[in-house]
Amino acid sequence: MEEGLALTASVIVPARNAGATLPACLQALERQTAGERILEIIVVDDGSRDDTAEIARRAGAVVLQLPGRGAAAARNLGARQARGAILLFTDADCEPAPDWAEAMLAPFADAEVVGVKGTYCTRQQELTARFVQLEYEDKYRRMARRRYIDFIDTYSAGYRRDIFLRYGGFDESFPRANVEDQEFSFRLAAAGHKMVFQPHAVVCHQHAASLPAYVRKKFWIGFWKVKVHLRHPGKAVDDSHTPPVLKLQILLLGLACTGLIAGLFWRPGWTLAGASLAAFLVSTLPFCVRAWSRDRTVALLAPAFLLARAGALGFGLAAGILTNLLRALRR
Repeated sequence: MEEGLALTASVIVPARNAGATLPACLQALERQTAGERILEIIVVDDGSRDDTAEIARRAGAVVLQLPGRGAAAARNLGARQARGAILLFTDADCEPAPDWAEAMLAPFADAEVVGVKGTYCTRQQELTARFVQLEYEDKYRRMARRRYIDFIDTYSAGYRRDIFLRYGGFDESFPRANVEDQEFSFRLAAAGHKMVFQPHAVVCHQHAASLPAYVRKKFWIGFWKVKVHLRHPGKAVDDSHTPPVLKLQILLLGLACTGLIAGLFWRPGWTLAGASLAAFLVSTLPFCVRAWSRDRTVALLAPAFLLARAGALGFGLAAGILTNLLRALRR
């Protein structure tokens, strides 16, 4: 236990044009109760055109710079330069709670634990952002039931530095920040490493505030998930983060769309579409019931949000599959 308590950490924050949000992030990191256990705060400026780097320097952070190579490359550079035994990752639009680093470091007292995942909160009042928060909390509820997890995303993540570097860090071929962190944690899980969920390690985040922004984000997650699932096909069936009902909803919406198109030429297609949509609505009821005690407005609108989520992810998956098929044919 004493070895775990002695572990030191480096906090790594990738940032691009983050001048509006980075000051609050860095101020929150300066207030951490972990104190001297945080050896350094590293901000990797990934091709910013604003004053991101200067803000980080004024705050006393170590500043590294890249010419816009993406969040995976930025995090990997920070990891290579870090001095701490533990790498803690968060994002420039996050404000970690004062005890965030301390909570993230606690599970590493177990020498077998190589990775830790924390949680989101938000202060936003927009309906979409409130739905997103409840969506995350629904996934956290699922993860909390598991002793070990296989899914860590980098808004609130921790890894042992030696293990992180041994496995090559995040795959830099992912051009945008959305699923490269998932792929890395799947890789570690496949190798038998133990990772845990830490619900007390909280960062406050700026979620997508509008439905179009949310839909765009989910589309690209679906698109790049295809690449992840080609490498880790078992995770298309089950992982510790994704509720099985989400996969069912994508399937039901796909059947409904197929039925609507078929209905133009084949009357039973309308029956298929209606039955699929009815089943979809029934599948949303557990989420709506859980949301009711937290936010009744979001609970009432949840079926529409869940429909948008399934549609965006489904179209993203379809586009990703088609893109990979075309690439295979070209080869």
